[in-house]
Amino acid sequence: MPQKLDYLRESASQTAGPYVHIGLAPGAAGFDIYRQELGHDIAGPNAAGERIRVEGLVIDGMGSPVKDVLLEVWQANAAGIYAHPEGGGEVEEGFRGWGRVITDFETGEWGFDTVKPGAAMGRNGRLMAPHLNLWIVARGINIGLNTRVYFDDEAEANAADPVINMIEWEKRRASLIATRSMRDGKPVYRFDIRLQGDDETVFFDI
Repeated sequence: MPQKLDYLRESASQTAGPYVHIGLAPGAAGFDIYRQELGHDIAGPNAAGERIRVEGLVIDGMGSPVKDVLLEVWQANAAGIYAHPEGGGEVEEGFRGWGRVITDFETGEWGFDTVKPGAAMGRNGRLMAPHLNLWIVARGINIGLNTRVYFDDEAEANAADPVINMIEWEKRRASLIATRSMRDGKPVYRFDIRLQGDDETVFFDI
C-alpha cells in the first residue's frame, strides 16, 4: 500500500547576525580575503547607456539610519535585457547586472555605480518601467526584504508599470521612486528605504 510522503517543512528563520558582512562582503568590511571582491562591478566597462549612481539610507521605525545592512541589486542593461539565459537576448561582455554593497558603519549611507536600466519585459508579457531590484538583509530582519527602485524621470513608463499599478495607494507607490539630481556632471538617484512607519517602503513577497 503506498505510503504518504512526509514533505520537508520550512525551517525557522533567523536574523543575519553580526558577521554577515565578513562572509558576504569582506573587502567592504575591512578584510582582505579575496583577490576580487564579488559584486562590486555591476555593469562592467563595456555596458551601453547612461552611467548613474544610486545611493541612500536604510531607516528604522524610529527614524535612525541602520548601519549594518547588506544590499544586493540586480537589473537589466540599458536595452532591458538581463544577464541570464532567459533574459531575452545578449548583454555586453562584462555586464553582470548584479552587485552587492554594505552600508557605511559610521553614517549608514550605501551606494553603487551602474548604468540606468531600460524597460524590461515582465513574465506576463507586459513591459515594465526601468527599475532596479533590491534585496536587503541586516540584524533584526528575519527574512530578507525585496523591493524595487523606479526613477522619477520615467513618469510615463512608471504610470504604465504593472507592478506599481498593483499598489493601491499613491503615497505607497511614491516609496518606490528614486529622485534624480546631478553631482559633478553625473546623475545621482536618491533612494531611502524606510523599514517601518507611515512612509514605509513597499516590500514584495517573492
